[in-house]
Amino acid sequence: MEAFKNGDEKAFAVLVERHETKLWNFLRRYVGDAATAEDLLQDLFMRVLAHAADWTPAAKVTTWMYTIARNLCTDHARRAVHRKATSLDGAPSARNADDDSGPILVDRLAGTDRGGEHLVDMGQMVKELDVALAALPEEQREVFLMREVMELSFAEIAAAVGVTEPTVKSRMRYALERLRTALATFRDSGTHEVAGEART
Repeated sequence: MEAFKNGDEKAFAVLVERHETKLWNFLRRYVGDAATAEDLLQDLFMRVLAHAADWTPAAKVTTWMYTIARNLCTDHARRAVHRKATSLDGAPSARNADDDSGPILVDRLAGTDRGGEHLVDMGQMVKELDVALAALPEEQREVFLMREVMELSFAEIAAAVGVTEPTVKSRMRYALERLRTALATFRDSGTHEVAGEART
């Protein structure tokens, strides 16, 4: 990031390569839609380009990018609420049968050679995880994604969301308890072990 600020344009490509997968996973899990996550990811890196001068070496790049991602998700949620309110005045529309923008992240999972049946199990587990994450209170989902997807420390999360570290740990604990209960059907299938390896 410092090299990019100093005029090394190639350094930006390194930033993208290094961070885009984790950022995409964070955005995807937060907004629940792959196409929207792709759009937000592009917006995120455009903001990185536009505001590179605002970054200081004292700030961890991952935390700085997460803050941008979080703001984008918040803005998107506000717009979505407005769109839903507006659509109440119009006629309901049926979802396109070919719309595959639902909760699927299989194409972002780590590769595996365990066969088709395993991939089906993984796909189902990912769908269940998406549903379980969407059902979490926003403050718990946010902490879980920051910890497990962005791999921020509890101290970094606390600083980013403006609460104490014990509060962050409490939210994480409740999130894990809720997810554990929601995904109980996978405990004996062996699928949950692969999910941990993939860190999606």
